[in-house]
Parts: sequence; structure tokens; C-alpha cells
Amino acid sequence: MCRWAAYVGAPIFLEEIISRPGHSLIHQSHCATQCHSAINADGFGVAWYADRPEPGLYRDVMPAWSDPNLRSLTAQVRSGLFMAHVRASTGTATSRNNCHPFVHGQWSFMHNGQVGGYDQFRRDADMMIPDGLYGARKGATDSEAIFLVAIAEGLDGDPRGALERASARFIALARAKGALPHLRLTAALSDGHRLYAVRYATDDHAPSLYYRWSATRGGMAVVSEPLEAEEGGWHEVPASSFCTFDGADVKMEEFLPCRLAAAA
Repeated sequence: MCRWAAYVGAPIFLEEIISRPGHSLIHQSHCATQCHSAINADGFGVAWYADRPEPGLYRDVMPAWSDPNLRSLTAQVRSGLFMAHVRASTGTATSRNNCHPFVHGQWSFMHNGQVGGYDQFRRDADMMIPDGLYGARKGATDSEAIFLVAIAEGLDGDPRGALERASARFIALARAKGALPHLRLTAALSDGHRLYAVRYATDDHAPSLYYRWSATRGGMAVVSEPLEAEEGGWHEVPASSFCTFDGADVKMEEFLPCRLAAAA
């Protein structure tokens, strides 16, 4: 399982989430506490929004803790909306194209979880990506495939519904050709204006997800694990939830792709 962190609010330096806290994302890359894999060394990535609609993107295959360029970048770049990810592969190769976040146009997406038995039906999953989007398929992960299928399902106009429909298609495929768990999906996505997050699993083991509003920063942190062990104010996102973060407000909606998959 991977670890990730995202932020939306008043612009801050990326290091305030990624590297400076006691249990920052870089610390979690070699000392995670709320997942099966404490080490997340199969690459990392950062996507951030600034003066252009499309996000900036920096990814590499090195462990996050050993890349001095990452620390330098996070100390110098300021953003009001960004996301970062440290990867523990569930089967696909360690390569830059398989590192999260994934971006397409103004959208960015990152994922912690898995599609059960994905290697057994990777070709079928690729065939769900329309021809017009398939050129954007750079890697081989289930996460990137879900992202591109969600774009095809109407992510621009209906983020929750599009991701729910895409997830349902992968659940149906995993049920037919894959293995348990059919889907575990704790993900963050953004169009550069709002930050969205989802926590879901077809079993009882949805990967962890928390959020916290900081009046001092004037922003919301959304994370796999709280960034400070002794810091209060962290709220756990319930399973089967889709969240929209807008300032200090959090809108939570049901996220139940299993209902759509059952009807397929």
C-alpha cells in the first residue's frame, strides 16, 4: 500500500506537508504506521497548481527520503493546491511512468489501494480506455487505468459520478476475471480548483484517510496518516465516502460503485 498527502487553501510551501512535519510524507515513506507496508520506496511524485491551469509534475523512481532534489523543490515551491505520493508497488514495475500522481490536462490523480487480480485482466482494463485517451496511457498501473476511464466517464462535469462509474467497471471486471479484494480505492483528484478525495473498498479494509483544517495556514490537509503524532483535530473519513474540500467546508457524499457493478 502507498501513502499520500494533499493540500488545498492559502498558498504554502510544499515542505509544510511533504517534509517538515514530524510524520511528514517523506517520514511515512520509510516509517508508515497505518498500512501493511511500512516502507514505500518504489518511487514518489508531486503535482502542484500555480499560475497555469495544468499542474506541474515531478516524479522519480528513487525513494522519497533519498532524493535531495525533492527537498529542494518543496522548500522553494509555494502552492495553494498540491498532492504528493510515495509508492509501494502492488505488482507493476518501478518506473517513472508508474509513479503517482498521474495528470491529464488540468486533472491530477493519485491512488492508494489495488484492483484484485489486475495482472490477469490488464488487457481488458486497457480496452476500457477510449482510443482518444489511450495515447495518454504512459504506464501499466491499475491506478492510471482507473483515472483515464474516469475521464472518459465524464470527470469534468461529474467527478463523483465519473469515478464511481469507472470504479464499478473495474469491480465488475475483477469479479469476472480477477481476485479478492475486487477494489480498494483511497484516492485524491483535482481539476486545479477543488480537491476531491474518496475512501472505498469492496471488503472491510479501505485504506486510511484523514483531513484537518488549519486556521493558521488557512488550508485543509488530506492525508493517509496524520502528520503529527500529538496534533489534534484530525478527522477520519468514513469508508464509502466521496469528499469535496472547499475552504474549511467538507461535503461528504456516498460512494457506492458496488451498486452499479451489481447492475452491470
